[in-house]
Amino acid sequence: MCTGCGGVGGIGRVLLSRPRNSTPPPLMNQVALWRRLAAECVGSGFLAAVVVGSGIAAQQLSPGNAGLDLFENAAATAAGLYVLILMMGPISGAHFNPVVSFVDAAFGGLNWQEATAYLVAQVTGCCAGAVVANLMYSRSFVSLSTHHRASDAHFLSEVVATAGLILVIFALARSGRSRSAPGAVGAYIGAAYFFTSSTSFANPAVTVGRMLSNTFAGIAPSSVPTFIAAQALGAVVAIGLIRVLLPGMTRAEAGDVLVPHHFAAGTEEAR
Repeated sequence: MCTGCGGVGGIGRVLLSRPRNSTPPPLMNQVALWRRLAAECVGSGFLAAVVVGSGIAAQQLSPGNAGLDLFENAAATAAGLYVLILMMGPISGAHFNPVVSFVDAAFGGLNWQEATAYLVAQVTGCCAGAVVANLMYSRSFVSLSTHHRASDAHFLSEVVATAGLILVIFALARSGRSRSAPGAVGAYIGAAYFFTSSTSFANPAVTVGRMLSNTFAGIAPSSVPTFIAAQALGAVVAIGLIRVLLPGMTRAEAGDVLVPHHFAAGTEEAR
């Protein structure tokens, strides 16, 4: 599942205010790639732990009440996304989602090698996060899910959920509303848990991680290819809609998706 957006007009803009005479932090392309990958891996790990862990907790707290389970899972995921985007956004952009990274590359915000490296970090982090969530609830570190989700309705839901997420991200980037990114992405994903029959995975990395937990939030390995194909199609649809609805997306604007990628520690150069 992953989500969020970046700022328009001025890569040098930061999310939080700083003293007027302070030295601006380096831009995204001045932050070492390994540091950005570490942020993507850690952030993706926390995201998967939030999704899977809250699903396990919901199932234990409200046994037999699927609606309440879903609400608890959605609320925790929306809140978790908000915090994680704030935390990791200034370092890597807080993509946590290969679809976001590859659409960003399509608009020039990342190069394709960086997007591929982001994907590896995101999948690694999500798998680790799902394992940690299992262990936090005294379950086997890996238990492949038996929750089959592949159907025509689920496929369409994932196309819609993913396309909507990308539109939220790039609409905010194009209109310079980067400060709204954490809340907007969290709110969209929280809502999409309910308006899509698939509960809006919208994230290939989270999809892979969730198959490692045979719990409320899991997905059977046999359903994963269907979900990832739908998410890829959703990304293609979103690219077309962005070109129609938000023409003129610049590399500078795309370069700050999800949020402006500044290393908050000050003036350290990439190395």
